[in-house]
Amino acid sequence: MKHSNEETAAELMNRNIRPSFQRVRILVYMQENLCHPTVEKIFNDLHTEIPSLSKTTVYNTLSLFVEAGLVRILNIEDNETRYDIIMKNHGHFKCESCGEIFNFRINLDDFTADELGGFIINDKNVYFKGICPKCRKEKIKEAE
Repeated sequence: MKHSNEETAAELMNRNIRPSFQRVRILVYMQENLCHPTVEKIFNDLHTEIPSLSKTTVYNTLSLFVEAGLVRILNIEDNETRYDIIMKNHGHFKCESCGEIFNFRINLDDFTADELGGFIINDKNVYFKGICPKCRKEKIKEAE
């Protein structure tokens, strides 16, 4: 789904974020690419459109968006930080073969941990890892 720069700029202003061209384009990218991108992927995909863009700008912009509640950090692997624009509770499945991350519906409020009584929980995440159907089919074909 296409998002206009004007609508996205208005959304940033509603969150008291100055809508610079780079910030608007990064947020539009996130809205249109629900692939849980890394800073590196966003930088590489936008660099031809915005030659002055730096990885530091992408990182700082995403940090600002996280603070504003526009995106959230997704750490499935220790060595990889991804960003998710879907703020509703949902789970993630990472394919160990192709590396793609899939969203799935889950009611995180139904999960309870009696052992955490008295704790303040700031974030709930459910991650699964395995092989996606596409990669599974490819592995079956290779084995035949």
